[in-house]
Amino acid sequence: MNIGAISQITGLSTKSIRLYEEKGIITAPLRSDAGYREYSNQHLQELNLVSRAKNAGFSLAECRDLVDLAHNPNRKSSEVKQRTQDKLTEIKLKIQHLQEIEHQLSQWVSSCPGDGNSHCPIIEDLTKS
Repeated sequence: MNIGAISQITGLSTKSIRLYEEKGIITAPLRSDAGYREYSNQHLQELNLVSRAKNAGFSLAECRDLVDLAHNPNRKSSEVKQRTQDKLTEIKLKIQHLQEIEHQLSQWVSSCPGDGNSHCPIIEDLTKS
């Protein structure tokens, strides 16, 4: 498969695919005599893994580790589960932090009359010691 075909199948841009190759996140594809990349079913699986893992919040470095684990016949599911549990914990903390931000912003919006006067409770709260 060429890069256009694998891009269509995975839904990833050709730019992303090249980046994943450049960063060593996926296995480097073979090259044709003309120098074009030739992707296999292994690349399709790797790219699907990266795409789904990124959508679940994993970083590119974490995606690389997951690809490595996918290729490791001696991997332990406990290791994969632990990495996923760690990501879940991280995401829950981010959600909690975002909820705290949402609460603060809601308080500010509620406290400010939003009229033509210069008095602004939001600015007062932001600048108090």
